[in-house]
Amino acid sequence: MTDPRLVRAKRRLDTLDLYPRPVRLERVRLRVTPWFFRVPGFRRYHGYALWRTILLRRADASEDLVTHELCHLWQMQHEPWRVVRTYLTTRYRRNPYEVEARAAVAATRPS
Repeated sequence: MTDPRLVRAKRRLDTLDLYPRPVRLERVRLRVTPWFFRVPGFRRYHGYALWRTILLRRADASEDLVTHELCHLWQMQHEPWRVVRTYLTTRYRRNPYEVEARAAVAATRPS
C-alpha cells in the first residue's frame, strides 16, 4: 500500500508540467531513518531522495518536504544521469534540480 503522504505529494506534482510523464509511485518507499541524518555530510538535511526511496529525519515530516523529495524522484525518473552529474558538479543552493524542487513546492502549496 502506498503511503498517503506520497499520494498527496503526487497529487500536488501532477498539477505541474515539468516532465513529459507524471511522477510514478510504483516501488517508491518512504522511510524514517534518523540515523542517516547523523552521518557527516547529511546532518543539514531533513529529507533525502534515493532512486526509489525517500528518507526522512522525522516521522512528522511536512507535506512540503515529502513533495520536495518526491520531485527529486520525478527528476530522476526522467533524467537520472543528468541529475547525478549535476549534484556532483553544482553547489547545493544553485543546483537547478534543487531550485526546481523548491519552486514545485511553492507553486503547489495550498493557499
